[in-house]
Amino acid sequence: MLIADVCELEDEMLPYSKKYFEELLTTGTIKEIRPSDVWYGERTVFDETQIGIKRMQHRNRGFELLQGNAVFSGKILGGCIETMYDIFDNTRHHDSSALCRRYGLFPSINGWKGNILLLESSEERTKPDLYKKMMQTLKATGIFEVINGILVGKPIDETYYEEYKQLLISEIGKPNLPIVYNVNIGHATPRCIIPLGIEARVDAEKQVIRFV
Repeated sequence: MLIADVCELEDEMLPYSKKYFEELLTTGTIKEIRPSDVWYGERTVFDETQIGIKRMQHRNRGFELLQGNAVFSGKILGGCIETMYDIFDNTRHHDSSALCRRYGLFPSINGWKGNILLLESSEERTKPDLYKKMMQTLKATGIFEVINGILVGKPIDETYYEEYKQLLISEIGKPNLPIVYNVNIGHATPRCIIPLGIEARVDAEKQVIRFV
């Protein structure tokens, strides 16, 4: 069953994901990330009846530069926006904020300075109103004033794809801050592997993220 999970319930790993998985295993690192040619519709059933059944493929659009310079660099930090929001919000767990403050789970402003924020959205398919609140919460921390750019993962099934794009631009409110959208990372498939805390150079025009 573990093998089925790794293979997304298909007979083999998705080719795009497999490429980065094998690269990491054989070299211990990831050299560069490029967009997948396709993306896959999410399953609605996840039991043993789905093993070996392929999902619908769709043509992928590649990295989308929403604003700012196409080329920027820094160490990549971040992850799932819903999980990051839980650091500041007690809706899911009453003591989330207190525990996260106690253990310093959200880096200080100095920790974000000159780096790249990675955001991806979960299988919850967060509605735009809540996504807007999440962006406002991140903005209140001041990180958009000190980071070098933002990478945003593809939403599952491209749900709220255009709405998220508009909210990223309007809520961040910094037209010169680079935002690259539709990166194949996070909950949507296929997924690449992005090393965190490693110096990266993003070139949206050439459709590549390289790691030093």
